[in-house]
Amino acid sequence: MTDPINNLNVLSQDLLPTPQQVKTALPLTEDAQRTVLRGRETVRCILDRQDHRLFVVVGPCSIHDIKAAKEYAAHLKQLAQEVSDTLYLIMRVYFEKPRTTVGWKGLINDPFMDDSFHIEKGLHMARELLLHLAEMGLPASTEALDPITPQYISDLITWTAIGARTTESQTHREMASGLSTPIGFKNGTDGSLSVAINALQSSARPHHFLGINQEGQCAVFRTRGNRYGHMVLRGGGARPNYDSVSVALAEKELVAAGLPVNIAVDCSHGNSNKDPALQPLVAENCVNQILEGNRSIVALMLESHLHAGSQPIPADLSKLRYGVSVTDPCIDWTTTEKLLRSAREKLKDVLPARRAAGKQCVMNP
Repeated sequence: MTDPINNLNVLSQDLLPTPQQVKTALPLTEDAQRTVLRGRETVRCILDRQDHRLFVVVGPCSIHDIKAAKEYAAHLKQLAQEVSDTLYLIMRVYFEKPRTTVGWKGLINDPFMDDSFHIEKGLHMARELLLHLAEMGLPASTEALDPITPQYISDLITWTAIGARTTESQTHREMASGLSTPIGFKNGTDGSLSVAINALQSSARPHHFLGINQEGQCAVFRTRGNRYGHMVLRGGGARPNYDSVSVALAEKELVAAGLPVNIAVDCSHGNSNKDPALQPLVAENCVNQILEGNRSIVALMLESHLHAGSQPIPADLSKLRYGVSVTDPCIDWTTTEKLLRSAREKLKDVLPARRAAGKQCVMNP
């Protein structure tokens, strides 16, 4: 008999394994835990100006091919060691993609890219990749989109982003207040800073909200607030906001709001007009700002893959080009390597002095 009240538009419900069951199958090892703890502490020290380096979130726009992601990670790990005196590299490992209308929602939601939506398999695949990266000593970042997903993978994440579409969401601000990672809030898609300012103020405070615990039970979470939130400038409203004037205006708004003057610059999205060829120019501009005395830029974000550009998802998945993004276009590995080596060379003698000079100028969180 049809229920005339409940689930009128729901076709079915499938039980997921609990977070604890997934973690039991893919447990956090000592080596992996060491990577995560070291990574989070490093980012906190950079935000507190106790570590002079920039952190750089770099990697594919989204993960769709585990093999290609592991190959990219191997390259990134080697480069991370080479530039580690100046840049702290964190691999971008995005499993969930917010969509303006419809489209592929990411590896967790549809891991086989065929509208089969095996979310339980997506969760296992995501955790397995993160565990692989952590065990090889490479810290990982992701975007927190679905509020349930962090219970499955957050113990393997060093840095978290809240995207431009969700920065204004109360659910995501509450979630951010309880996350164990430093967290970057992007400015709005229209380019406005106010939603990120409000999000930073909100997430730094305690909250009470509904969620699930490790056993999959509904629970009320009470948080202490996350004091390691910071702003991410990503452009928007048909204009970039990485230039020195835009950065200065962001600094002014952060000071007025009583927030730490910590800014990450996303070199993609609105700041490059989604043209990957412009990402190195955005990064170079930010490096030059630091050379000219900027003290607020503490991080960069880059969309990078093994090969340049992007591709649509074909009906015949065998036609997918290996190592090429299926979402936003990326710069290739050769360009990434050249860009980060150049930034390291220019900044290696400047950043230590910037930290010493800026100790009294930057507000404490």
